[in-house]
Amino acid sequence: MKPIPLQLVTVCLDNGQQGVFVGAPLVGEQNGAQDGQIEDIWFSDIQEIPGQTNLAELLRLIQAQLCRCNAVIQ
Repeated sequence: MKPIPLQLVTVCLDNGQQGVFVGAPLVGEQNGAQDGQIEDIWFSDIQEIPGQTNLAELLRLIQAQLCRCNAVIQ
């Protein structure tokens, strides 16, 4: 089975709640702290996906969302 790159981002709120977000890697071991700084963080609308969705399908949905957002920004 082919491995799929995956990165988890944990966001902690000041009220103690935490959320974990799954996505395609953005920060890797090869990237130094000087390679990029966070400019903005945003959250998409909540989308319902089928419970039987596998990881590859989920990442395709995420990548499609990123493509749409990049098109809007440019």
